Amino acid sequence: MSEGSDAGEEQATAAAPPALTGTEGATQSPGGPTHRETERPSVLQQILSGSALMSVLAFVLALVIGGLLIAFADQDTREAAGYFFSRPTDTLGAAWSAVWDAYVAMFRGSVFDWKAATFAGMIKPLTESLVFSVPLILAGLGIAVGFRAGLFNIGAQGQIIVGAIVAAWLGFAFDLPVGIHLLVAMLGGAIGGAVYAGIPGLLKARFGANEVIVTIMLNYIAVYLISYVLKQPTFNPGRTGQRSPAVSADATYPLLVPDWLVPGNTFRLHWGFVVAILATVFVWWLLERSTIGFELRAAGANPAAARTAGMSVGRVTVITMLIAGALAGLAATGQVLGTERSLTAGVAASYGFDAITVALLGRSRPLGTFFAGLLFGALKAGGFLMQSQTATPIDIVLVVQSLIVLLIAAPPLVRAVFRLPAPGPRVRRPSRSTTTKEVTA
Repeated sequence: MSEGSDAGEEQATAAAPPALTGTEGATQSPGGPTHRETERPSVLQQILSGSALMSVLAFVLALVIGGLLIAFADQDTREAAGYFFSRPTDTLGAAWSAVWDAYVAMFRGSVFDWKAATFAGMIKPLTESLVFSVPLILAGLGIAVGFRAGLFNIGAQGQIIVGAIVAAWLGFAFDLPVGIHLLVAMLGGAIGGAVYAGIPGLLKARFGANEVIVTIMLNYIAVYLISYVLKQPTFNPGRTGQRSPAVSADATYPLLVPDWLVPGNTFRLHWGFVVAILATVFVWWLLERSTIGFELRAAGANPAAARTAGMSVGRVTVITMLIAGALAGLAATGQVLGTERSLTAGVAASYGFDAITVALLGRSRPLGTFFAGLLFGALKAGGFLMQSQTATPIDIVLVVQSLIVLLIAAPPLVRAVFRLPAPGPRVRRPSRSTTTKEVTA
């Protein structure tokens, strides 16, 4: 090739505009990253992109603060504090004893009770923690799916209630063969929750309605709906308004530890826990391996870029809410078809709201949400023994849960307490082709 052609190529390369980078066509300037490359992510993206270490430290810090509250609530500690300056060791000893006894009782009530007379009694606390974790895991997975799509689904409580109504009705009003009856009741609960969650999804996709406001309002509607339903003759022949007829034995989850295996069996752990495990695997596959999961994550990360790529963000919104509602409906079956085995006004308890904390603690990842559900199930199970053995208010457990949410939403506070360095801005390195063109220019 001639020298003239080489000189022409060099001039063309130098005159060529810099390569476009990023989804919005931002340029890579020689002096450093562009504004879009260092643009601060949203609060939800910051929470979901945090490390597992931050979640662990947030939990530890919440336990420490909860321990201080336990000490302040203890009568002996308050009495010893009256003469703190004369004998400070009495106050510190009483505080340590109160905190230690409370947390040991919580461990015995949630993991292993070494003071029980039989081995079955020793491991029963662990099974109770798993029982409480079933609705938390399933509803938490539903919340997590919404978070990954950029949706704040605050309506899991109402979706659980509607799913419970449908599942209970299918469970006691029909007589179906063994196995089929349970599947029909489970499917009905999932469909009930999905339809109820589809309402805010459709309103947001079609009219741009705020899903937070809509789901919160639907929670109130569901609370009044179940009160109305329990007063109808079909659900409550005695018109007491407290409990529906018992679900048929063919429509209940079988026990994981059958009666014939353990004499005097008192275990309540049922196959709903297996459903929670399968749901966790399904959500992982959905988010990480399926096409709709890719679209879901893309719409949550950058809706404008997703539209530019040809994705229908409205369709993704509706599908996401349907999946989230179906998981919340399955959470209801853990109560109606597993532990309660009938419909009551308090069937949803506070699982729908606790699931938000579970999803946040698990960083909206399926495996993280699963373990967070186990943790919160242990807190619920252990709180009862802690209250009965040490007279510690069970509200301390609620305070710990609330502190976890607060600390997870405020990573700088956790870093400041543990003196962790703040993460620097993530600057995308230029591609090899861009670097080559800059050097050539």
